[in-house]
Amino acid sequence: MKINSKTKLCMLIGDPIHHSLSPQMHNSGYEALGIDDQYVFVSIQVKPTDIEDFLKGFKAMQNFHSFTCTVPHKVIVMPYLDAVDPVAQEIGAVNVILKEGSKLKGYNTDWLGFTCPLEKRGIPLKGKKVALLGAGGVARSIAYATSAGGGELTVYNRTPEKAQALAIEFGGEFGSLDDLTGIAGADIIVNATSVGMHDKKTLLPKEYLSRDHIIFDVNYPRTHLYQDADAVGAQVIDGREMLLYIGIGIFKYFTGYEGPEAAMRKGLGI
Repeated sequence: MKINSKTKLCMLIGDPIHHSLSPQMHNSGYEALGIDDQYVFVSIQVKPTDIEDFLKGFKAMQNFHSFTCTVPHKVIVMPYLDAVDPVAQEIGAVNVILKEGSKLKGYNTDWLGFTCPLEKRGIPLKGKKVALLGAGGVARSIAYATSAGGGELTVYNRTPEKAQALAIEFGGEFGSLDDLTGIAGADIIVNATSVGMHDKKTLLPKEYLSRDHIIFDVNYPRTHLYQDADAVGAQVIDGREMLLYIGIGIFKYFTGYEGPEAAMRKGLGI
């Protein structure tokens, strides 16, 4: 890296944040393009109760260029922004915030992290039955992508009322995580919760999985769900690949350059 007084600081905020691979991914991209004197990427832990103070400081610091956010900030940051891109507004969550003069504007690239890995494998969303586990910020982007792509959405959540609200918003069905009997008929099963990220828990018993499923887990490192799905011969997409395509979208917003996929893959170790 060639950091100097003019280097623009890009960052990821979240709580927790220690597990994130985003700095390695983005800084690998900056180095590959020879712009590592212009941009540097760091991760910063910000508690939800401190988000307003963080944003005030972010606006005040001249070299603070832009930031991306992960759990739990994707939704709670929105009321503090001066503007939100129409796609992010429709999704109801942001993961990219740019400083435009004295204003902050939010965007969303999370949905690309769902659609791009499927497209790379030649899997169209149109007509596919998608079982979505979770109803948080990442789940919202996946629900949006499924609906926009012509998929058939069913949302499962521990709180059925939240599943119902998200399903209605994006034209799908809903169910409870306490009853997953209908999930066997899904084509794509998405774990959009944090279950399995920090422990060996899984929302889906192995008997619900088959080789006909596509299992998409937003978490990394590889979870118990990933291992179970791999064991039954299902096609599995893990969170690092999702992070890659989310990151390529972020890279363009932050720098104006197309994200160098090969270098960013190397930064993620995939």
